[in-house]
Amino acid sequence: MDSFYASVEQRDRPELRGLPLVVGGSPEERGVVAAASYEARAHGVHSAMPMSRAIRLCPDLRIVPPNFAKYRSVSQEVMALLREVTPLVEPLSLDEAYLDVTENAYGEPLGVNVAKRLKAAILETTKLTASAGVAPNKFLAKIASGWRKPDGLTVVAPERIESFLQQLPVDALWGVGPVTARRLRARGIERLVDVRTADPETLRATVGGMTEWLQRLARGEDDRPVDPDRPSKSSSSETTYPEDLLDLPRIRDEIARLARDNASWLGRKGIVARTVTIKLRYDDFTTITRSHTEAATSDPDVIARRAIGLLEKTEAGRRPVRLLGAGVHNLESRAGAEDPGKVDEAQLRL
Repeated sequence: MDSFYASVEQRDRPELRGLPLVVGGSPEERGVVAAASYEARAHGVHSAMPMSRAIRLCPDLRIVPPNFAKYRSVSQEVMALLREVTPLVEPLSLDEAYLDVTENAYGEPLGVNVAKRLKAAILETTKLTASAGVAPNKFLAKIASGWRKPDGLTVVAPERIESFLQQLPVDALWGVGPVTARRLRARGIERLVDVRTADPETLRATVGGMTEWLQRLARGEDDRPVDPDRPSKSSSSETTYPEDLLDLPRIRDEIARLARDNASWLGRKGIVARTVTIKLRYDDFTTITRSHTEAATSDPDVIARRAIGLLEKTEAGRRPVRLLGAGVHNLESRAGAEDPGKVDEAQLRL
């Protein structure tokens, strides 16, 4: 979906259409941007940006508080449309999914025609636009889906794979974020295709165990199937505070509260977690994470205690903290429990 949260708000509030808009928290309370309309993006505003900076970039910015219940409802409409076409739908989030349309309810032999019909159905049902990428595998389809947003449709046919890959920067590769991309470029690895011929030891020193995986992607190879039963991999909660936190007892209370939020989610899903993680962002925007793995549990007291224990591995109480987060990972089904679910869940207090 195109700028999903922001587009839903512009759909439901005609007076905001065509204006630079973000969904997120108040700048007075140090909120962050959860989604930005394309009008806002034209000013350099993007998701995860501090709202105070977004306003500096775009003084006329409209800020709308998030309504996640509404976004989930629209998401369910979209996913229902996708599943009418094929049962092989793998949701990645509320607004994104993979589909295997080798066989489809339309009886269309070409994926591009399936994409066109689905885009039209989504527009008719939700009054929102979606962008699609059609390709032989997940990696290429994912990149193609963002190629001509908004309302885009990009096809990477087998004979076009090599020319498509030649256009891509190294950070188009999964797992290569801004920091890793800078390290690769410092070693002369600028483009995606440069990864193919890079010295393996140089790559290994930069990306570690991802070396072989990234080299396969750089050749356009990705044999992962579309998995309609992909379980949730994690849940996380985080809060950005109006004022920096320095009082250690208060920080412990906040981490415990966030950890208990995730324990409640585990309980609703009927699953357990082996890994507890915390996240801290200090006043200078330095961000760190700490994690601990042991026996799987969904007990709120145990998860909160483990999260609090991780604070000892940080400078909490000695350095001001502007953001705290807690999460659970390495999820497992309890005996006789329901399926963990198909969409990763994350809670964000803005």
